[in-house]
Amino acid sequence: MEMILATKSSTPIIGQLATVMGWIMDGIYRLLNIFGIQNIGLCIIIFSILIYALMTPLQIKQQKFSKLSAIMQPELQKIQKKYKGKNNDTAAMQKMQEETQAVYQKYGVSPTGSCVQLAIQFPILMALYQVIYKIPAYVGSVRDILASAVTSITGVNGYTDILQQFITDNKMTRVQLIMDGSKATSNSVTDFLYALSPSQWKTLTDTLNSTAKEISHVQNFFGLNIADQPLTYIKAAFVGGSALLAIVAILIPILAWATQMINLKLMPQAAQQSGDSQQDAMMNSMKTMNMVMPLMSAVFCFTFPVGLGIYWVASAAVRSVQQVVINKKMDKIQIEDLISENMKKMEKKREKAGLPPQKITNQAHQSAKNINKIEKGSSNTNVETRAKKVEEAYKDAANAKPGSITAKANLVKAFDERNKKK
Repeated sequence: MEMILATKSSTPIIGQLATVMGWIMDGIYRLLNIFGIQNIGLCIIIFSILIYALMTPLQIKQQKFSKLSAIMQPELQKIQKKYKGKNNDTAAMQKMQEETQAVYQKYGVSPTGSCVQLAIQFPILMALYQVIYKIPAYVGSVRDILASAVTSITGVNGYTDILQQFITDNKMTRVQLIMDGSKATSNSVTDFLYALSPSQWKTLTDTLNSTAKEISHVQNFFGLNIADQPLTYIKAAFVGGSALLAIVAILIPILAWATQMINLKLMPQAAQQSGDSQQDAMMNSMKTMNMVMPLMSAVFCFTFPVGLGIYWVASAAVRSVQQVVINKKMDKIQIEDLISENMKKMEKKREKAGLPPQKITNQAHQSAKNINKIEKGSSNTNVETRAKKVEEAYKDAANAKPGSITAKANLVKAFDERNKKK
């Protein structure tokens, strides 16, 4: 007997991650089933909470980087202005790169720090989307419900033409039969059955009635079928359908937009205009995208399955709660502690690589103390002022070649002289 494995993603990494997440989703379904609860919509909500909770450490790391980045930006912008218009000067570009690297080194962060976190999160989020969008492919319990119906259909002569005509008549644009020769595969038949709305199930043969009742029960979420589209319920309301279901369906896109906007408001806000036209243009583009993306999600929700809309709402709500917790945690973190933590990690890496400790780390540590003193005793705590205090510790090294032994010696000398004066 052929084993039914509904259509899965074949993309490397994303496909494997989706399979693992499918096992988690299936485990949640089986656990709820023990208590007599058979509801995919509820599974999606619990699944979203669990996955985003596991991603919390990545979110914290990314925002630690953002907190330091806000202080580093004035220094980096100053370096960019210093070498502006010297793109064709190889020596100048090399010095610019060395000075930029020195700033990152001062704070104990990597220039690719934020990119690494995003690179890890991206395939996870893509895999998450695959699981929600293709429930039968990854959730074995749902696939098993449809197994007998698939066997009945594929045993009928000419079933491919019958299904194709059914798809055309009912305008099921999301469903596409995958062919194996002249016949549709069992996987695509499974996907077809899962995509049916309750009214479409009624038009199928009597032999599928028991499956129709069972899968409709599992897919029900506040009266909506999670495989159906909100637009379907809205159109139905104009021809005698339930107005209440239409209202519930409209709430899905509205909540998708609202929860994502709340999440964006809770995220750390970018700094004000910097004066750098290229960077300011990038910041304005980001702000525009932050306004457009939630609106696009709301529009897509009308024609995407209700289950996907539930996931967007649940995940945005979870991220908002997560962000509130992270914001409170980040507010308690002192810049000095953050730099010290990064320096310790950097020194461990250098030690493993057989390199000597960096004297420059002591300088950054002392500079961070100065920042925290200013923050506690003065109202003038804007980003540029804090960055300036850190930068002062390094001014004496500016006359030496960046990255040279002389430059580092000057830094240590300056540090010792200041301590003697105290």
